[in-house]
Amino acid sequence: MLKLTKMKGLKFIDLFAGIGGFHQALSSQGGKCVFASDWDSQSRKTYEVNYSMTPFGDIRQITDRHLPNYDILCAGFPCQPFSIAGVSKKKSLGKKHGFEDGAQGNLFFEIIRLVNVKRPKIIFLENVKNLKSHNKGDTWKIIYTALREHGYEIFHKIIDSSYYVPQKRQRIFIVCFDKHIYQDIHFNFPNYPLQREINLKTILEDEVDKKYTLSNNMWAYLQKHKENSAKKGNGFGLVHPSQDEYTRTMSARYYKDGSEILIFQGKTRNPRRLTPSEARRLFGYPDNFIIPVSDTQAYKQFGNSVVVPVVRHIAEQITKTLQYYAIGDPRAYAPQMKFSLIT
Repeated sequence: MLKLTKMKGLKFIDLFAGIGGFHQALSSQGGKCVFASDWDSQSRKTYEVNYSMTPFGDIRQITDRHLPNYDILCAGFPCQPFSIAGVSKKKSLGKKHGFEDGAQGNLFFEIIRLVNVKRPKIIFLENVKNLKSHNKGDTWKIIYTALREHGYEIFHKIIDSSYYVPQKRQRIFIVCFDKHIYQDIHFNFPNYPLQREINLKTILEDEVDKKYTLSNNMWAYLQKHKENSAKKGNGFGLVHPSQDEYTRTMSARYYKDGSEILIFQGKTRNPRRLTPSEARRLFGYPDNFIIPVSDTQAYKQFGNSVVVPVVRHIAEQITKTLQYYAIGDPRAYAPQMKFSLIT
């Protein structure tokens, strides 16, 4: 029986770091973050308070002198140009999307630029589920081809976070191995647990400030908005998730009205938003994770975050694959053989 060790000795960089979901997950497995970058000053503030390191700003300004040696490049690169909601919004405004979006879409190529600066052994990426279908598959083809042409073996899977946290959040994860180092390597993403680990009621607070309860005006507006959308055949809806189940996806716009996830408070009170502390748990961050920003900023930051337990399980699987590969175990090579970290 192979005795598993964690990522001890593996160094990683955290690009488009946000509030450090990758950092949280990989460091819990023994990995060491040696560089981080994010353009948003409020996210950098949260990152610094929790990890005692200040992320670099604009990724486009990173040069070889900024980067230390490292093993794994992690990046949840901007997803708005590729998401279903993001594409719809940009189209309605007459704006470009995907790689035609100069501000965000082309930032994927900044990852490729940095790969050329200091070639990592492993690339670990996250994006929205819609990435593969965007622009009739051309966007994914460009990303896949760029990684392949740089000599990486690519594995990808869409994973639903609701098996790990009480939130249905489907995201594509991409794990790439340098083929010059790992020849003929194969990687299996972890299987889902046999049953969901936690449900919504386990993350809700007993006492909640009344400021999180929707005002009469906001509640009336949302109900009217739902009614008008239904008449037009649109999909806007108010969601009161069962506390024995999970929520829909929480986005960065949650601060606006909370309509994506409303907590029922009985027939005599309007529903309420999640608190920032509940949002923290919804993404799998520990309770000692500090939230040093306003509620509005906190909702934006969590809404843009990866789900920590999902990334942690994938990181465990990366570690296991490297260990199998190091000892020549066939499970690191044979695609037909399935194995899972989750026991």
